[in-house]
Amino acid sequence: MTRKNALVPSTVPSIENRIFLVRGQKVLLDDDLAALYAVKVRALNQAVKRNKRRFPADFVFRLTAKENRNLKSQIVTTSGSHGGRRTVPYAFTEHGAFMAASVLNSPRAVEMSVFVVRAFVRLRDTLASHKALAAKFAELEQRLETHDKTIGEIIDAIRALVTPPERPARKIGFRLDAVSKPKMLESARPRG
Repeated sequence: MTRKNALVPSTVPSIENRIFLVRGQKVLLDDDLAALYAVKVRALNQAVKRNKRRFPADFVFRLTAKENRNLKSQIVTTSGSHGGRRTVPYAFTEHGAFMAASVLNSPRAVEMSVFVVRAFVRLRDTLASHKALAAKFAELEQRLETHDKTIGEIIDAIRALVTPPERPARKIGFRLDAVSKPKMLESARPRG
């Protein structure tokens, strides 16, 4: 199977796997985009250079050497000394990938641009759903913290009701110091 025929419309997930996060933007590298559009990387990059006004910095940018090294370590590409790519690749954002299809204007490029845009949209939706899910978890954790505190207070109140209060032990009978002796009248006292 050649690389030209490797990507068919049903492989949108494989396009999604080629989208990387660089400088806070989701991008496709020029060699992946060229393969999707069935053109050579050189032809794609020449078309971009000839139409610079159509490709502002938020559509396409060249990777730095450090970014290129980081991506090479992530996607395991060959080094330049072993016949691999010797130039730093261009990175195309969603809008840049779509603009490249319009500049190339080949039937394959137009057809595949639809799938590229869909891949970016699906990736954006996936990331948004993860953010929404993370927000729900944070809200649930907050509820549990206050909920646990309330449940703890209820359990303490029940324990207080079930456990009789501690009272000092009382002895049965009379205490002499507590009972006062009756006073006798002086006339009733014995003399003597």
